[in-house]
Amino acid sequence: MFQITSHNEPDTLELEEVDVLEAVLEESQLVVFNDDHNTFDWVIECLIEVIGQTSTQAEQNAMIIHYKGKATVKSGSLEELKPYKDSLVERGLSAVIEGQHA
Repeated sequence: MFQITSHNEPDTLELEEVDVLEAVLEESQLVVFNDDHNTFDWVIECLIEVIGQTSTQAEQNAMIIHYKGKATVKSGSLEELKPYKDSLVERGLSAVIEGQHA
């Protein structure tokens, strides 16, 4: 992909190559939202089993989710995060992937 840039001279344009792969691999965030249906224990269990968090990490994230309404539980590429999100949603949690390309 190319990007057109203009320099100080009004009639001069220059093409710069832009790394498309870099844009695609930009980090996204897996966000879990608070709800009125799931218990702390269930959220903790899901974060441990699905994301691979330690019990301490999962407990801290469950508290953040409860008190702040949401928490980022994992960062990575969209392709990496999608299976985690799908698994959390299948278990009844409210989860989305946020980021430039999500």
